Amino acid sequence: MLRPSWSRVIVFSAGFLLAVALTGCSVFDRAEGSTTPPGGTPAGEGASAPTGPRRVSLVQKLGADSPVRSLDVEPNGRWACRDCAGDGVNSTGELAPDQVQRLQQMLADPGLAKETDEARQYKLACIDALTSTLLIPPGLTITSQDCPGEERPPVGGEILLLLTQATPAEVRG
Repeated sequence: MLRPSWSRVIVFSAGFLLAVALTGCSVFDRAEGSTTPPGGTPAGEGASAPTGPRRVSLVQKLGADSPVRSLDVEPNGRWACRDCAGDGVNSTGELAPDQVQRLQQMLADPGLAKETDEARQYKLACIDALTSTLLIPPGLTITSQDCPGEERPPVGGEILLLLTQATPAEVRG
């Protein structure tokens, strides 16, 4: 017969090992780069958009040899721009309240999951064009180029348009 102190140690150890095993399974279940959120439904396959305000980043590059331009927009509408007009100037600002509301509505649109590079199997088509990539946590990436005849994804294109109209970022190269 086990003494009471040892039985507590065994029960505690078993509980601890079970918790570690369950946590380990959830960690290893999500491979690096996976688009599967902790809930288990991959993005673009009936996944619902996260609730609450979201941030968005716009990364742009004009051709292969130009520096990267970036714009980060916080959920409250504050933005920081690093060379986003391609002129070497860094700046900050804030979206108007109606722009913040519109942006957050678009970022919550479940249709964004169908506009990701992965869902569209997007491939860059032009050389020396302005390439714009929207990064929307958790894990949505939507790329488009300023190429003749290329159509932008509907919601992603509207987000890009709003950001370029309200900040120094550009929609065309």
